[in-house]
Amino acid sequence: MFRILRLFLLFFLLSNYSFASDIKSIGVPYIENYSKSVYGAGNQNWSIAKDQQGVMYYGNAEGLLTFDGKYWQKYRMPNGQIVRSVATDNKGKIYTGCFGEFGYWAIKDNKLTYHSLTSLLPKGSKITDEVWKIYIDRDRVIFQTFSKIFVYQNNKISIVSSPKSLLFLHKVNNRFFVEVLENGLHELVGNKLVYLPKSDQLGKQGILSILPYKNGGLLIGTSKNGLFTYDGKTFSPLNTPANDFLKTYQLNNGVRLLGKYYAFGTILNGLIIIDENGNVVQKINKSSGLQNNTVLSLYADDEQNLWAGLDNGIDRIELNSPLYFYFDKTGQFGTVYSSIIFNNKIYLGTNQGLFYSDWSPNSASNLNFKLIQGSQGQVWELNIIDNELICGHNSGTFKVLGDRIEWISRTGGGWTIKKLNSNPNYLIQGTYVGLSLYQKTPGTGLKFIKQISGFDAPSRFIEQDNKGDIWVGHAYKGLYKLTLNSDYTKVVSIKYFDERNGLPGNYNINIFNLENRIVFSTDYGFYTYDELSNKFTRYEVLNKKLGSFASSNNIIKAGEKKYWFINHGKTSLVNFTEPGKIEIDSNQFSLLDGRMVQYYENISKISNSIYLISVDDGFVIYHTQQNQSNTRNKLPKILIRRIDDITDKYHTLSETGNDMEIPYRRNNIRISFSLPYYRQSNIKYQYFLEGYSKDWSEWSDATDKDFTNLASGSYKFKLRAKLNDSSVTNVTTFKFTILRPWYLNNWSLLVYSLLFAIILIFGKKIYERKLKKDSLAISARLKAERDEILRKEAEANEKQINKLQTEKLQAELASKNRELANSAMTLVYKNELLQKLSDEITKLKDENGKKLSDDQTRKIQKVINDGMNDERDWHLFENSFNEAHESFFKKLKAQHPDLVPNDLKLCAYLRMNMSSKEMSSLLNISLRGVEIRRYRLRKKLEVPHDKNLTEFLMEL
Repeated sequence: MFRILRLFLLFFLLSNYSFASDIKSIGVPYIENYSKSVYGAGNQNWSIAKDQQGVMYYGNAEGLLTFDGKYWQKYRMPNGQIVRSVATDNKGKIYTGCFGEFGYWAIKDNKLTYHSLTSLLPKGSKITDEVWKIYIDRDRVIFQTFSKIFVYQNNKISIVSSPKSLLFLHKVNNRFFVEVLENGLHELVGNKLVYLPKSDQLGKQGILSILPYKNGGLLIGTSKNGLFTYDGKTFSPLNTPANDFLKTYQLNNGVRLLGKYYAFGTILNGLIIIDENGNVVQKINKSSGLQNNTVLSLYADDEQNLWAGLDNGIDRIELNSPLYFYFDKTGQFGTVYSSIIFNNKIYLGTNQGLFYSDWSPNSASNLNFKLIQGSQGQVWELNIIDNELICGHNSGTFKVLGDRIEWISRTGGGWTIKKLNSNPNYLIQGTYVGLSLYQKTPGTGLKFIKQISGFDAPSRFIEQDNKGDIWVGHAYKGLYKLTLNSDYTKVVSIKYFDERNGLPGNYNINIFNLENRIVFSTDYGFYTYDELSNKFTRYEVLNKKLGSFASSNNIIKAGEKKYWFINHGKTSLVNFTEPGKIEIDSNQFSLLDGRMVQYYENISKISNSIYLISVDDGFVIYHTQQNQSNTRNKLPKILIRRIDDITDKYHTLSETGNDMEIPYRRNNIRISFSLPYYRQSNIKYQYFLEGYSKDWSEWSDATDKDFTNLASGSYKFKLRAKLNDSSVTNVTTFKFTILRPWYLNNWSLLVYSLLFAIILIFGKKIYERKLKKDSLAISARLKAERDEILRKEAEANEKQINKLQTEKLQAELASKNRELANSAMTLVYKNELLQKLSDEITKLKDENGKKLSDDQTRKIQKVINDGMNDERDWHLFENSFNEAHESFFKKLKAQHPDLVPNDLKLCAYLRMNMSSKEMSSLLNISLRGVEIRRYRLRKKLEVPHDKNLTEFLMEL
């Protein structure tokens, strides 16, 4: 049972694989064109190969051309020859052959460098023609020209010669075959050519393709005689319609595809793909997408890509694609607005009219479209309604009956027509001038009833809600909700909605029925209508799950709980099958981005597994059962393709992701990278530079990153890619080191260490010397501070002594002033007393009562006057005054030598601040005399008139 189960599982997997590996006959697979202007090299591409990392190599007219999915790079041969052949081994070498030269390219000093092998040729041998084929066979490499075969093994070259010219060498599994012209087909066994008996049946010349065939046989393609099979004994023609094609257009090369198909390139008409039985599966030429009809080389990679090297360009054909294309390269039918398949015919509604062609899945590549007469003009929509094909046209609406039309309505602009949910026997159509009413009648089918009255606005989108009301979307004016009468012929109520009802605007408000719920699409997301509040609100649950497709402008039903969401040119298939979950598949439809007519996108369901998608210049067939993406296989490794120095001018430092060291002066670098995955997909990258960044970057489609002013040190540049927002590659790591600047390298550090040691030694000595000097300075400073303290103490003591002396002198002066004042007062008192005696004497009388005679009193008066004018008193006063006011008279005499003694007396009395009365007593003059003397003294001393004389003398 276990073995049976294993066999069953194996059969299941193989059946799935074989089913997934079918190449369809409907349309053509997606073809990506790489023109000369894209890859930047010569026109012709003679050979194609792929290395273990996934990088593509092309033998180009200008040298070796490489492509990694993002970057193209051209490498010229030493003499600028055309590269005719290219092959890769598992050691990273790329072998090339050209005229008079063969060798290999390998990484040297982080750059792809050419190494010639012609120096190993035996002495006297040389290459005089083109090297057309190169094959890797274990440890040997075989180079083939039209005259010789060169075998490179163990660093030696041996030569296999032929008596006649050779054509092309072919490898089938581990066997090698070559045609010797006019001598038939030979097998290379060791270093000998062994004839295959009866191979002359293939013709005298022109074996251009030998491929493995079923049951261990060979499928042989000739230039003029078509295809043959070989079972090891017998050569037999393969009777197939492909033979006439290959004979007519001249087979040039071939390759096996997906284990059971064969592609043959021709000189005159592109390529043809057949199955093992010889049935034609695809014919692909310039009219169906190739850049050129001359196929110089073919290569099938392990990702189901067929590469075609053309006489002018390189093309990649995406085999096993879920999308197959049919393009109107000649502009026969214009822009396609709608397409549909009905009754074994395919119809295209375009801006020029309605076109049709007979339809068969097995002959879809040979369509011949014709215009249905009377349908000229803009076709808006094609619908199958109850087994009738209805066409909405600029001029009205008609039924399509095979290759002719029958008008139903002449009302202009049949935009969209839908059955009424409330009564499926009636249909409403949106037109240029409002709504039209149709009815289904037994026998006659769809019939136009009338134009619904009461509403005449252009009606691009219409839907009926659960209450029976009709919602109409106007492209520029907003939304209308119409209530019809019971027989649907008249609008009895119109409600208009705009920003006041919660809508974000009036423009591009579209209406769709999504799982029996009316939703309204806007550029700001989907909205729903609430009857109670009469308001529109954002449909947040749906918007959040749809992500970028929340702003879709179109929704097309794709089946049970499946819908096409189209967001301004971008397409996704959304699945609502699982409750509470939405599956969004948009990546495999990236080929359709921008190809459909915006706002008029059209996708028709043909069967449970096939959809017909209208694009600008044709249509696309989508096979859901072929939705087995190659992302299930192991993803390739991200490649570090180039390290550029961008410090001042661009300079390539490395062409690999090998560890490297970068000088500090070149610490501004650009790292370019790519994922060698060539099928159409959405690839995003994320990087993290250890030692510089803190976390992984955001996902981005950028394929290079600049780092500037990197500090010296070791770094790890980590990189990963995400394919179609789902599969993530393994992390690629590129290690590099920014070297230290010259002033921080090891020798510099050694010099710095020695200098530091010397500086330490000298510094120690200088420090000791300075310490000694500072010690002496500190001692001197302490001594100076001590002397200063002593000096300040002495000064303080001296000041104290002076203060005491001053106080003593002031006390003595005060005492002398008091004595002087007392002396002066004594003199004043004495004079006053003598004056009183003089006055009393004059009053004396004799016994008779008479005054005494003058003779009697004269003697006494004289004694009194002498006492009052006694100079001794003055001298005594003068001495005392000089002791109290030293040098006063000296200064006064020095400054005013004209002063007389009486003036000096007056000055002394004034300095002592005596009153006029006291001075008059001392001077023995009247008060008037004192004033006169003061006035005279003032003039002698030249005292200013505003200055007090006493103050002047006291300040002297």
